[in-house]
Amino acid sequence: MNWFTTGAIVGATGVLIGAFGAHGLRDRVSAELLAIFETGVRYQMYHGLALLAVAYAVTRWPGTLPTVAGWSFLAGIVVFSGSLYLMTFTGLRWLGAITPIGGVCLIVGWICLALAPLIRQS
Repeated sequence: MNWFTTGAIVGATGVLIGAFGAHGLRDRVSAELLAIFETGVRYQMYHGLALLAVAYAVTRWPGTLPTVAGWSFLAGIVVFSGSLYLMTFTGLRWLGAITPIGGVCLIVGWICLALAPLIRQS
């Protein structure tokens, strides 16, 4: 997986989705749902940048941990941000129950990234 390209694509789509929310949703959803949407965009952008760090980590500390970090970030973005986007568009509050699963994926990604330079892998 090319983590640098993936991170750049995640960032670009985050800007696009954020612009859509700012200009296309403001008059169509409640302020509460718009805030939920903006949280999804914010976390997508943070973790797009984290994927750029993964791109560095896989070259600096090759092994399983940086790769697990990348996949965890990607899964977290899809589940965390994706559930918030879907909740905004559908109004289905039960989608908020799966959002923490994405959050756990993001946390796992950060832990793996933190451990990558500390644990020597063969």
